[in-house]
Amino acid sequence: MRTYLVTGGAGFIGSNYIHYMFGKYGNDIRIINLDALTYAGNPENLADIEDNANYTFVHADICDADAVRKIFEENDIDRVVHFAAESHVDRSIKDPGVFVRTNVLGTANMLACARYAWERPDGTYPEDKKFLHVSTDEVYGSLPEDGGYFYETTPYAPHSPYSASKAGSDMLVRAYMDTYHFPANITNCSNNYGPYQFPEKLIPLMINNALLGRSLPVYGDGKNVRDWLYVEDHARAIDLVQEKGRLFETYNVGGHNEKQNIEIVKTIIEVLREELPDDDPRRAHINEDLITYVEDRKGHDRRYAIAPDKIKAEIGWEPETMFKEGIRKTIRWYFEHQDWMEHVTSGQYMKYYEEMYS
Repeated sequence: MRTYLVTGGAGFIGSNYIHYMFGKYGNDIRIINLDALTYAGNPENLADIEDNANYTFVHADICDADAVRKIFEENDIDRVVHFAAESHVDRSIKDPGVFVRTNVLGTANMLACARYAWERPDGTYPEDKKFLHVSTDEVYGSLPEDGGYFYETTPYAPHSPYSASKAGSDMLVRAYMDTYHFPANITNCSNNYGPYQFPEKLIPLMINNALLGRSLPVYGDGKNVRDWLYVEDHARAIDLVQEKGRLFETYNVGGHNEKQNIEIVKTIIEVLREELPDDDPRRAHINEDLITYVEDRKGHDRRYAIAPDKIKAEIGWEPETMFKEGIRKTIRWYFEHQDWMEHVTSGQYMKYYEEMYS
C-alpha cells in the first residue's frame, strides 16, 4: 500500500486532492494529512473521510522539523505532495514575513526531512519515492494583454511577496534536484476554483456576497486576465505527474479558460440567477448593480495564461471542465453547503474583509 504525505491537505486544493485520490484509489492507498490549520485550513473540508482507517490527520506546522521528521520516522512515506503555503496576494502585501516563513522556510524543512528519510548512503533514492511541489503561474510575472503564454522555460519574474515566496520555494526544489538528484517534480498551475475554496478568493467571494446582497468589489478596471482551472482537473493532473511524470521536470497545469475578472463576476451573476428558483427573494438583488470598482491592488499583474503543452504531450493530461460548466458546479456546491460558508465567514474573516475591501 502506497503512503502519501499531503501537506496543507485541509486547505482548498489539498482537500479536493485527497477526496479525488480516495475516490480513485479507495483503500489501496493511505494518506497522512499534515496541516497547521491556519485560517484557510478547515477540518470541515474532510469531515466525510475523517473516520477512514486509511486517513490520518497530523496537526503540525511544516516549519516544525521535529514534527515532520517524526512523521517520516514512524511511516514509510512513498510520496510527498506539498500544497501547504500561504497563498493570498492581498495578505502577502499586508504581511510578507509570514509568506517567507511558510513558503520558503517550510518548503526547505520539508525537503530536508524527506531527503534525510529517503537518501541511501550512496546518495541514491528508492525507485518509488517522489516529492511533488505544487506551485503557481504567478512566479512568471505578468503577460501583455495582446498575447503570449507562460511556458516551463519562461524566466521567473514575481511581482508580489506571495509570488516571490513561491518562486523561492520552487528554486529550493530545483536546487535539491540538481545538487542531490532528489526525486521531485514541480507543477505550476493557473487560478483554481471549485468546492471548499476560502471566500477571500475572487469566485467564492463573489458568490457569497451576491447571495447576501453585498457589493461585489472589483479591483481597478476589472480587466486583469486569469486562466481558470477547475480544482478536480488540477487534482487529476497532480496524480498523473506523480505516476507518469519524468523526474526533475516542471509541468505547467493550465485550464485554457482565460477570462477578465469583470467577465468572471458577470458570469457568476448570470449563473446565480439561472440556478435560483423564480420565487427565491435573492434573485431580486442579484444583478450588475452590485458591482463596485475599488482601488487596484499594489503590483497587480495584468494577465496570466499558461500553455499546458508539455503535460499534454508527455502525460496525456488536459482540462476537462470548461469555465461556465465549472462555475455552475461550484455554485451548486455552495448552495448545498451554505452551513460551511457560514462557518468560515464568521469571526475573524469579517474583520479581514472590512480591512481589505471597505
